[in-house]
Order: sequence, then C-alpha cells, then structure tokens
Amino acid sequence: QVQLVESGGGSVQAGGSLRLSCVAQGNMFSINDMGWYRQAPGKQRESVARITRSGSSNYADSVKGRFTISRDNAKNTVYLQMDNLKPEDTGVYLCNAEIRAQEPFFKSYWGQGTQVTVSS
Repeated sequence: QVQLVESGGGSVQAGGSLRLSCVAQGNMFSINDMGWYRQAPGKQRESVARITRSGSSNYADSVKGRFTISRDNAKNTVYLQMDNLKPEDTGVYLCNAEIRAQEPFFKSYWGQGTQVTVSS
C-alpha cells in the first residue's frame, strides 16, 4: 500500500544540474529518515544523502558542496538538488524512506529508481 515514486532524472552535461523528487504515497503513520542512494553498473550501492524528519542531513564525501537534500513533511516528499554534476555521478538513484504504517515499527521502503546520466 505504501510506495515511493521518484522523478526528475535525466541526461545532462558535466557541470549541469538536476533536481530529483520522491513522494511517499499510501497510508502511513509516520516517515522517519529519508535518503537517496545510487548504484552504477558493477558498483556497490552507496548512500548519497540522508535527512531526518527534523531536517538534519548528511552527505557522502563525494557530493558534499554540490548536492543538497531537503524534505517537505506536509507533502511526504524528499528532494535532491544536484549541482555541478560530474560523469562519476552517473547511476540509478533510488529513494529510501523509513516508514511506519500499520505496524508499531518502522520499515524500510525503496523506490524503483531514476536514471541520472552525466556526459563529459
């Protein structure tokens, strides 16, 4: 019943920008941490940025100063503003959220992913 839907991926040249959005849909009590992960072919999935419900955030060293994560709790949405993109940022970006639905505990949910391609 709960699902995460990402949007905003695309193809850009190095130095360009993209803004990713992820909305949590369905019946839920609460959303705790939300974040963005990415995975390139042949590489391990890595955490890019995470943000708590209160707005505290952290970033992978590789994206610090270039990416900004934010959220709108009223809209159950998390965003990732990506500036000064580099070819090494290429990959599938997946939204993640810790959500409490009917159960008295939080469960991790994942979106389907959105492709980001950065050309040289």
